Amino acid sequence: MENKLDYSVQAVPQKRKGNGIIFSQKVAPYIFVSPFILSFLIFFLYPSISTIIMSFQEVLPGETKFIGVENYKKLLNPHFYAALRNTTIYTIWTLIILIPLPLVLAVILNSKAIPGRNFFRSAYFIPALTSTIVVGVVFRLIFGELESAPANALLKLLGMPAQQWTMHWGTGMFLMVFLASWKWLGVNILYFLSGLQSIPKELYESAEIDGAGMFRKFFYITLPLLKPVVIYVLTISIFGGFRMYEESFVFWQNQSPGDIGLTLVGYIYREGFINNDMGFGSAIGIVLLIIVFVINIIQLKVTGAFKKEG
Repeated sequence: MENKLDYSVQAVPQKRKGNGIIFSQKVAPYIFVSPFILSFLIFFLYPSISTIIMSFQEVLPGETKFIGVENYKKLLNPHFYAALRNTTIYTIWTLIILIPLPLVLAVILNSKAIPGRNFFRSAYFIPALTSTIVVGVVFRLIFGELESAPANALLKLLGMPAQQWTMHWGTGMFLMVFLASWKWLGVNILYFLSGLQSIPKELYESAEIDGAGMFRKFFYITLPLLKPVVIYVLTISIFGGFRMYEESFVFWQNQSPGDIGLTLVGYIYREGFINNDMGFGSAIGIVLLIIVFVINIIQLKVTGAFKKEG
């Protein structure tokens, strides 16, 4: 027995000093968070600082010159105003459509009384998996300029005149909002469904015992408990609206008549890469970052996201 005991003790491998340091309580947390810290420093902080510095410079091939706030003064032009107006109106329309409608559809799809609800959940999410560029080609065919295009043919059946969809501001805005709504509706439905499934069913059962109807349960149980999800969807929708570029590019490729499809991100691309004015493009990007930051801070303050629950 003594020989076996001695042998087993000797067989136990000794811990290496390196492993002890890696798995120690002091070092391990830093190792686990290091990928996020490195990603933040490389892909966000460094580009942001470089963009801020570049916005005060005139950047030419092989030459960089500090010009102060001249790039920001150049923002006072009709093209920037058009891009800001288009982006803001587009964002407002997407908020009006892509928050209430997915919420209602999520409540419907969360009901067990709906037959084939798993099929509809998948069907609504499929557009999010498709490329915006590919879908844009299909939309351009549907909303073509010819009278034989499917959208114009439908208008003729309804006794309405055919439209040149990409030549007017109103119809152009409709195309961008319609494309974004079609693509991102299923994603927001998924967010709301995840929130709905976390609500205890006992609350609805108690409300039914007290005689509460469908609308009372929705406004007094569903909406209050979905507030964190609504705030999250609202925040990412504001960000997504102001960073929109693909929905405009697929219809005009940065050459829309009268800037009817010009967005802030499209204006950055046009000035920074097409016109080779990286300094001015950086200034537009910094202004866009400030606008989104301020709007989201105000939105989070108004919706009570910063309040501590007692």
